[in-house]
Amino acid sequence: MKFKSGFVAIIGRPNVGKSTLMNQVIGQKIAIMSDKPQTTRNKIHGVYTTNNSQIVFLDTPGIHKRQSKLGDYMNQTAMSTLGEVEAVLFLVDAADGLGGGDRYIAEQLNGLKTPVILVLNKIDKIEPEALLPLMAEYNKLHSFAEIIPISAKMGSNVNTLLEQVAKYLPEGPQYYPEDQITDHPEQFVCAELIREKILHLTREEVPHSIAVAIEDMRVEPNGVVHVSAVIFVERDSQKGIIIGKQGALLKEVGRRARTDIENLLGSKIFLELWVKVKKDWRNQDRVLRDLGFHKDL
Repeated sequence: MKFKSGFVAIIGRPNVGKSTLMNQVIGQKIAIMSDKPQTTRNKIHGVYTTNNSQIVFLDTPGIHKRQSKLGDYMNQTAMSTLGEVEAVLFLVDAADGLGGGDRYIAEQLNGLKTPVILVLNKIDKIEPEALLPLMAEYNKLHSFAEIIPISAKMGSNVNTLLEQVAKYLPEGPQYYPEDQITDHPEQFVCAELIREKILHLTREEVPHSIAVAIEDMRVEPNGVVHVSAVIFVERDSQKGIIIGKQGALLKEVGRRARTDIENLLGSKIFLELWVKVKKDWRNQDRVLRDLGFHKDL
């Protein structure tokens, strides 16, 4: 049997479970998960390899109504993937049902020659008899190549999804070694894991005002990996929230992030966290570029 390979984009509204699906497929956390929308900001590449195929998944930012230049970047990033891939997974929240955001994305798919697979996620949250009517309702939006119901969180029907995706891959090379799960550098994943912990622990006014940059990452003579990271916020009040009373919240961020980063790197780490204010950074082209966002904003 000849080897098949290709790239597959995962698109959808914010908070429909794209990162959860990516992590479920890869078997390790490479994309952050949060109940707060718009947490994925870049295309996250996850590599899934079997004996017969290699699928490179692109987990994209949720498509949403923009509120800043960062929002523009996130939407552009999500939509730009459609011309780069062999197939598109349009992920929707079955529990939420069909809404305006799904209709908007479906409109963007019209005229696209790339096969689009509709993935109805979170089926564990709906009654079984509601599934077929929901599939029929979504089917009116676009000529989908497949419609596959799953629960990314529970892992239900994910293997079926992977089997169907592989059908749309052309014969091709193995792009990455079989044990490689992402093409992002370790520093990027470490920064995302730190940002995830902040999202879990802070109030509503903070999440989208933060960015994390790894300033230093080195292995000490004793084998411990020294990681120094800066958390950027937009206002002095947000800095106080993230540090917390007597530094308690920042310490908890560090404690939780350290566990995930040690799992990622397979070694002990020493994690230093700093908090700095960059006022209105989400609307400053230079700052966005410095933080790794698109150079053509």
